[in-house]
Amino acid sequence: MVSPVLLLFSAFLCHVAIAGRTCPQPDEVPFAVVVPLKTFYDPGEQIVYSCKPGYVSRGGMRRFTCPLTGMWPINTLKCTPRVCPFAGILENGVVRYTTFEYPNTISFTCNPGFYLNGTNSAKCTEEGRWSPELPVCAPVTCPPPEAPKFATLKMYQASPGNTSLYRDIAVFECLPHHAMFGNDTVTCTAYGNWTELPECREVKCPFPSRPDNGFVNYPAKSVLHYQDKATFGCHDTYSLDGPEEVECTKMGTWSAQPSCKASCKVSVKKATVLYQGERVKIQEQFKDGMKHGDKVSFFCKNKEKKCSYTEETQCIDGTLEIPKCFK
Repeated sequence: MVSPVLLLFSAFLCHVAIAGRTCPQPDEVPFAVVVPLKTFYDPGEQIVYSCKPGYVSRGGMRRFTCPLTGMWPINTLKCTPRVCPFAGILENGVVRYTTFEYPNTISFTCNPGFYLNGTNSAKCTEEGRWSPELPVCAPVTCPPPEAPKFATLKMYQASPGNTSLYRDIAVFECLPHHAMFGNDTVTCTAYGNWTELPECREVKCPFPSRPDNGFVNYPAKSVLHYQDKATFGCHDTYSLDGPEEVECTKMGTWSAQPSCKASCKVSVKKATVLYQGERVKIQEQFKDGMKHGDKVSFFCKNKEKKCSYTEETQCIDGTLEIPKCFK
């Protein structure tokens, strides 16, 4: 007959042997979960690894059974991120990204003259799709430019849809008698508007004054306007100091104020001088006098150095000073 003590001891040893073969909590796999997850497992119990949303299994087993040895088999399962479709090219724009894997986000910007039709970023979702949908870069357009008051369009070519694209230009011109203040050319900007429009203003000029010893001609009308012209002339023995023709400017003044200057009488009866780079006889070249502004060079002698040199003089409104060195 078996002793009760012996039976109890045998049962204890059997329990210890069975308890020693339980499997511990399985190793963690990055981006995966274990079902069921417990502290220990009895031999024969099964576990299943599942990749978390946004990740897919690559190699290795997913299902394991706790063996009698109490040691889980080596797990080579890997869970890798889902990859969204390639989105590295945005026509007329730029895509900024690191990878196209879940859960990364990519961002978008458009080149000057284009705007984002859609959101400026998208995220790779658990399903491997971009959310929201990828944007496109649409061209910036400007409405037809409005002509300023007293102006007309000189040059403008609209794109299809009667709109203008980035960097398109329009050119204005003012109506007669009006001057333009600002740039006559405007440009469609990257913001969908035109650069600053010019302004056209009516401009009047006073009647030009007749110069002393001269005359002035201008259009026979009651008011002289912007870009009207006047011509000046002088009487005999006088020459014009300034342009023959002047114009009414946008500032309401004439472009110049010519005057008539007297000619110079040559007091030297005989001399050879330099005039416009040539030797001439002064009494022949200027028998009717020198005009205002004319220049001549007299030949002078240096007795000490026994050499000659030239000294220039100019007719200034009827006065011609003869160099003192000339004899």
